[in-house]
Amino acid sequence: MGYFGLILAGGEGRRLGGVDKALVPLGGQPLLAHVMARFAPQVERVAISANGDGARFAPWAQGCPVLPDPPAHLHEGPLAGILAGLDWAQAQGAQGVVTVAVDTPFLPYDLVARLAGEGPALAMSSERRHPTFAAWPVGLRDEVARALRAGERRLGRPLQGARAVVFEAPPDPFFNINTPEDLALAAGRAVR
Repeated sequence: MGYFGLILAGGEGRRLGGVDKALVPLGGQPLLAHVMARFAPQVERVAISANGDGARFAPWAQGCPVLPDPPAHLHEGPLAGILAGLDWAQAQGAQGVVTVAVDTPFLPYDLVARLAGEGPALAMSSERRHPTFAAWPVGLRDEVARALRAGERRLGRPLQGARAVVFEAPPDPFFNINTPEDLALAAGRAVR
C-alpha cells in the first residue's frame, strides 16, 4: 500500500476564542469538511488526529477513525499525533502518512501525488517550509518516538533532510486560519 492521509485536528483554537478548529464554519461547512473534500480523494484511507470525543467529527469524517495521542504523549502537540498516525498506518500495511492541518481549507489537490515517494518530504511555498504538510514514511516512527521522549514537540526535527516540494503561491495553498481576521480572509476567498 502507499501513503495514507492524516488530518491534524488537535489545535486548541486559542486565538479563535478556544473553539475546536475542525468545527469552525467557513462557507456553511466546518473546516474539517473543506479539508476532507480536498484531501480524502488523494489517499486510500484517512484518519483524524485529535484528542477527546471523536464523535464530534462524525457528520464530516466520512467514517474515518479518530486517533488520540499515545497515552505516554497526551497533549504533546502534533508530533504525538503523527506518532499515532504512523502506528495506525504501519498496522494497516501502509508505506506512511501524508499529514495536513485541519485549518487549511485551500490545500493543494495534488499534495499527496507530489509529496509521497521515497523518504520523507515536506511542502514549501513562498520560500517557507510547511512541516505540517509532509510525507512521513513508517520508517520515521522510531525517530518521532525518540524526539517525543527527548521533549521535542515541533515537527521539524524528524524531517531534517527531508525532500522539499515547492508549491506555487500566491494565493498560498497552505494559508491557515488562526484568528478571526484569517477566517474573514478565507471567507472572502472562494473555496474550490
